[in-house]
Amino acid sequence: MTHPTAQPSTAPSVRVLLVDDHAVVRQGLRLFLGLDPLIDVIGEAANGEEALAQVAALQPDVVIMDLMMPVMDGITATRALKRAHPDTEVIALTSTLEEYKVNGAIEAGAISYMLKDASSDTLADAIHAAARGEVRLHPEAARRLVRDFRGGEMRESLTPKETIVLQLIAHGYSNRDIAADQNVSEATVKTHVSRLLGKLGLDSRTQAALYALKHGVASLDGVDL
Repeated sequence: MTHPTAQPSTAPSVRVLLVDDHAVVRQGLRLFLGLDPLIDVIGEAANGEEALAQVAALQPDVVIMDLMMPVMDGITATRALKRAHPDTEVIALTSTLEEYKVNGAIEAGAISYMLKDASSDTLADAIHAAARGEVRLHPEAARRLVRDFRGGEMRESLTPKETIVLQLIAHGYSNRDIAADQNVSEATVKTHVSRLLGKLGLDSRTQAALYALKHGVASLDGVDL
């Protein structure tokens, strides 16, 4: 995962909001992400409260969220953001792999968990993936999440088709990718995803991917996280 996924030249830019309490970090991210013509950094915030106001005003596609900030931390901000703007994806970008931070960010609704030493290509890939609804996790964060993941209580058995969709989610497929792979419509895939999340008592695709890995539906070694 060292190069951004190739994008069609006609693809719309991904609108990104940067949230970090250090101005030099935000400046560095702007410079790195500015190398990708299909990423448009539309704003910045220095803490969680500012982030919520900026998301409401600017409607970004993806928010790059630091976790350790004054006024309002990134986990609290992510939880509030996802309640108010469920279609905006959050990438947790931090310097720690402490378990309570990793688990807290994913439980709050972050689609991806990255470290600040990630290359610009890796971060750009994560942004494009998030815009498509795909999961990207730092490998060690993924291992810790899988080990500690509890998940919800399964209410009904998954159908064979839902099991296949769950496997493909774990392998990083977007709804469009799954639709093409299974030769069905995206609307049908959305229905499968909604039903399997309900049956598993889960809230997000990231949690579904972790469930698949934890329960052997997919292999961590074979998953592009």
